[in-house]
Amino acid sequence: MESRLVWQNAGERTYVLVLDAGEEAFAAIAAFAKASKLDAASLSAIGAFESATVGWFDLAKKTYKPIEIDSQCEALSLLGDIALGDDGSASLHMHAVLGLSDGTCRGGHFLKGIVRPTLEVTIVETPAQLRRRKRPELGIALIDLSAS
Repeated sequence: MESRLVWQNAGERTYVLVLDAGEEAFAAIAAFAKASKLDAASLSAIGAFESATVGWFDLAKKTYKPIEIDSQCEALSLLGDIALGDDGSASLHMHAVLGLSDGTCRGGHFLKGIVRPTLEVTIVETPAQLRRRKRPELGIALIDLSAS
């Protein structure tokens, strides 16, 4: 992965990441966010995967039902945010719409994706701090504006 700070002003920073074939996208973006100490940012990405997994959240079971995509797919929309998690490090939350070769789409919570040939990610950091807290009644962590 290559990364570059492309803009900064008054506490705001914009980074561009270019992931290489074979990299696992969620892990690579999370590692960058942690190393860069990002705690309030939005992100978007385009590119493609040789395989990917998205998830549908089952509220009754408080878990994600994985939806495996075992073929080349285009990242038509990959959007998310980065906040400070309960463990004190960067916490990612991403959703994806992935296009298949027949023009159909699969989408959901982005769980993982093996990049092929590339993934171009733009991260826009704000000077505020966002806090993501575990919500036991839901089984997931959500941004808590009262703690931010």
